[in-house]
Amino acid sequence: MPDPIRPRRSVLYMPGSNARALEKARALPADALILDLEDAVAPDAKTLARDQVIAALNHGGYAPREVVIRINGSGSPWHAADLSAAAASKADAVLLPKAEGAGQVRAVAAALPDGMELWCMIETPLAILHAEEIAAASAKTTCLVMGTSDLATDLNALHTPRREPFATSLSLCLLAARAYGLAALDGVYLDLKDDTGFEAACRHGRQFGFDGKTLIHPRQLAAANKIFAPSDDDIAEADIIVTAFEQAQAAGKGVVVVNGQLVENLHVAAARRLLDLADAIEARQNGAVT
Repeated sequence: MPDPIRPRRSVLYMPGSNARALEKARALPADALILDLEDAVAPDAKTLARDQVIAALNHGGYAPREVVIRINGSGSPWHAADLSAAAASKADAVLLPKAEGAGQVRAVAAALPDGMELWCMIETPLAILHAEEIAAASAKTTCLVMGTSDLATDLNALHTPRREPFATSLSLCLLAARAYGLAALDGVYLDLKDDTGFEAACRHGRQFGFDGKTLIHPRQLAAANKIFAPSDDDIAEADIIVTAFEQAQAAGKGVVVVNGQLVENLHVAAARRLLDLADAIEARQNGAVT
């Protein structure tokens, strides 16, 4: 049986060194939270951040949101302690920054208990070139996360409205994720004053096929949740497709036409997935754990 669909429209980074933010996160309408020990935390606050994140998870109250700990990267002074603490925690997953190869992914996956997932950040040129091997390295890997800020720096690329400099990187990450049945999350949008630009970036990410967007501020939650969710029209159309297909099958018909368009099995599968996602979002909004 396939795993149930999890809404990941909005995935919000929260600095582990900010106790107030960790408390506030329990009430935010995010589908998932990334409690960050890496970029959002100064070197002299790393130990404090780790301790606060573990304490916050032990206290609980984050369900039905997925909770992910972003540890410091392989080779950093904090990596081993972060990984050990995260593996023993109540987090749903660990996020590995700057994943660049299968060996690195397997080493982290081997430290995680059964049932804890591994997410991998794709944020360097080498990661893009090795996206497939990263996706395939471990059965514990369930999600690839684009890190477009670091990638822009490494590529000497500009952030443009249509993100043309990142088209190849976004596509390769998404292809690798889908080839191995993983979720894929788009990178962050840094200009908190540009609501129009942020919404355009969300629509662009959805057009690419990403499941949701990583966020840096709670004010971005509402737009991401709306844009990455099926619309009422999407749901109505999917329901018509599934119903027409089922009726045709019951009548022994081999051809189904909806609104003048031929409907095949692949269209029905996509429609059913959309309806499952809509149901999962509704359950999430009602506070159910999915």
